[in-house]
Amino acid sequence: MLSRMDYLPANTVLIAPQNQLAKEVARQCMAYFQDPHWQFDLPTKPAGTEHQRKVWTSIQDIPAGKTRTYGDVAKKIKSGARALGTACGANPYPLIAPCHRVVSAQGIGGFMKENSPGLYRQIKLWLLRHEGAL
Repeated sequence: MLSRMDYLPANTVLIAPQNQLAKEVARQCMAYFQDPHWQFDLPTKPAGTEHQRKVWTSIQDIPAGKTRTYGDVAKKIKSGARALGTACGANPYPLIAPCHRVVSAQGIGGFMKENSPGLYRQIKLWLLRHEGAL
């Protein structure tokens, strides 16, 4: 089972997948990068609190090319926007449960606990552009 996914800086030297699960993750990631509407189907290891899992499941309902505000998603699952943001920041499967599709009511918002214009905010912007949401 997949325990987590991480984004790597562009200059990271990649290695070939070493087992069947890694090969399948690589295959499905490549499929997503070719088609942003790709639906991941990977075996994930249960992680997070009940609230976090509720957030991550709810976010999977946001289609590629669309966004929802933290407030909208929080209202849907009867939570607070800050609690939702915290759960997004703890998401171990960011492409599978696409927290990049959750934005602030005033703009892009943070991503993966990062609110300043660093690596993860740039990744969020790239993913939203890739999916046609920007």
